[in-house]
Order: sequence, then structure tokens, then C-alpha cells
Amino acid sequence: MAEVLRMPRLSDTMTEGKIVNWNKKVGDKIKPGDVLAEVETDKATMELESYNEGTLLYIGVEAGNAVIVDGILAVVGKEGDEFQSLLEGSPAAASTPTEAKQPEAVVETIAAETVAVASGDDDRIKASPLAKKIAADKGIDLSKLTGSGDGGRVIKKDVDQYTPSSAPQSSASTPSVAAFLPNGTEGHTDIALTQMRKTIARRLSESKFSAPHFYLTIELNMDNAMTSRNAINEVSPVKISFNDMIIKACASALRQHPDVNSSWMGDFIRQNHHIHIGSALAMPDGLIVPVIKFADQKSLSQIASEAKGLYAKAKDKKIQPSEFTGNTFTISNLGMMDIEEFTAIINPPDSCILAVGKIKEVVVKKGEGFGVSNFMKVTLSCDHRSVDGAVAASFLQTLKKFIENPVTMLV
Repeated sequence: MAEVLRMPRLSDTMTEGKIVNWNKKVGDKIKPGDVLAEVETDKATMELESYNEGTLLYIGVEAGNAVIVDGILAVVGKEGDEFQSLLEGSPAAASTPTEAKQPEAVVETIAAETVAVASGDDDRIKASPLAKKIAADKGIDLSKLTGSGDGGRVIKKDVDQYTPSSAPQSSASTPSVAAFLPNGTEGHTDIALTQMRKTIARRLSESKFSAPHFYLTIELNMDNAMTSRNAINEVSPVKISFNDMIIKACASALRQHPDVNSSWMGDFIRQNHHIHIGSALAMPDGLIVPVIKFADQKSLSQIASEAKGLYAKAKDKKIQPSEFTGNTFTISNLGMMDIEEFTAIINPPDSCILAVGKIKEVVVKKGEGFGVSNFMKVTLSCDHRSVDGAVAASFLQTLKKFIENPVTMLV
């Protein structure tokens, strides 16, 4: 049975479409996916694909003419199918088929599709409504254009392709700029997911979309920490980093704030008695979190030595599951990458994660004058199901005391 093909709405503001050209003619065999015609809308010229299979029995409008949305474009069916009855009562096209036009209809169509532009000598220039609108928006004088449409009518393509480069420019006009010519083509690379990346995506998605996160940021004065670190490294068998000091400070603060050292278990909260600090490490394949276990009981030298060993194992892909699981609190440090402040996604099953920024010099008032102090911002991400704002704020206050006076966490 024959089927009518109608003008689809190809954009949200489209009311009609102009047939630029037909790629098929009456009698041609067509199949789904074939491009029947090119249609010019108010936004672009688009390809009109067929969703039918059969023979093109009828073309409702010639190239160069417009059809209203839902107007008849063509009829597809089997050879010999009757289709005239399908055309009766259908929405009229903005331009009806040429062979069906009466002289009066031709006059009406031209009057609807052309725009009279008065010039000094009362000449009249034919232009499509869309061409007129675009020309007005761009400030283009239609009398300077040569129309390529029927009867010399100015159409959208003529306006788009018009360049006033040959016209004389005033001294105040903007100098012309050479057209951009791209070097190369568009492209992309699809990267297969590693098992590590799949696990990261799954665990952090579960964390972000199941745990109601809230964030608290505090600024730490690092002057004493920097002085203490230099003194400690003069006697320590291994070099102590600022991250090692933060691990120790967090572990000491967690001992005083056990509510932060917890896990949401669904129908109860698990408050951990042991303190295992995870320290996030960036890897080429993703993120891994080696765990410093019983960190509150270890010295800075022990923490530094163990952390370096775990980082080396992780980079060599020799770290064991027992060495990157069991965390009760996590630290993510991007200070060495010049990041001043950020927020991190909680690393399950922890209730909190501390995001550490870089140490930054700041001019401050000192005595009667001014001097430079070093500050660092840290942001605590918290699971509001198990940790309340006041609890988290108290933890950060204790952490601040330990970092700003490191000797207190060595007692």
C-alpha cells in the first residue's frame, strides 16, 4: 500500500522547508536509509532520509520550492499502487507541484515567497523571507547580491556566501582577517577500561550518589610545621614529608574524635577502635589508596618509611590487597601539583576524606609591620549519615592545633 512522505519538523522553530534538490526521481527504487532530498530549514541544510522501502511514485514539490511542515513531499509504494486518494485533504504545501499550478496560484506563490526591496529607482528585488531576515541581521544590502534561485531570486545560500571584501572600506572599518583553515581533522580515541578504572568508577559512583556529602574547609598556618620538619629531618633516618606529618596529625585527631573514625553500615554506624589512614596515590591506570595501619601508634619516621615502601610497591604493581584495604579515614593530597583547594569524594567505607592543598605564601601583618607566612587549606568531605557538622568542625580544630604546633602530636 502506498504511503505519503511528509515534511518533518527538522528544528524547533521550523515552519517550512525548501527542497534544495532531489536525489531520487519518480520510478526509482528506494530503501530505508536512502537520502531522498536535501532540505533547507531556518537553521541548516539537512539530508532527508527515507524510512520506507518501495518505489518513488510521486514527488509533491520541485527542487527550489518550499513545503510547510507536514505538507506532502512524496509518495512511496509498489509500482501501480493508486495514490491520488491519499493526496486529497492533505495539508497544502507552501509551494504546490509545478504541473498542478494554475496561473493564479503561481502568482500567489511568488508573492508569498518574494520580498520587494525598494531602491532609489524603484527597482524590485526578489528574495526569500529567510534570505531577507538573514540579510537584515547581517546588515547586507540585498541589491548587491546576485540571486541563484528561480528567476534570479535571492535565497539563503546567496546571503551566506556573500562577502563584502570587494566593497570599498572606510578608514574606520575593521581590517580583514585571514580565514581560519584547520590543520587536520576531527577525531577521538576510545580507551578500554582497566579493571582498576572500573572499580574506581563503581565505588566512587556508589559513594557520591548514596552518601550525602558535605564539606568543611579550614586554613592552617604552616610556619611552625615547616620549621619543625626541617629540624626533624636533621635526625630522622628517613626524610619526613608534609604528607607524613598530615597522616600523623589526622591519626592523633581521630583518637580524640572517634565519631569521625566511623563507617555507615546501613542500619547502624560502626565506630572503629583502630585508626588506619589511607593515602591516595595517583597511578597511570587510576587511583590507589595504600593504607598506613595503626597510624596513631607510629612515629613520624615509621609512617614515612612505611608510606614510601607502599608507594613504591603500588607503582611497581606489587602491592597486596591487604595493603590497600581496611582504611578508616583517607587523605588526598594535591598540593604538590599546585592545587590550592579542592573537594574529594569519600572513599568507602570511610565517613570522611581530607583534601589537602598546596602551601602558599601570604603577606600578613606582623607586629608593627608586615611579613610573609605560609598557609595551607584543607577540606574535609563528610558523610552526613554518620558525621554531623559540629563533630567534623571539632575534628578540624584539633587537626589545626596539631599541625600548627607539631610538638603536641609527638608527646
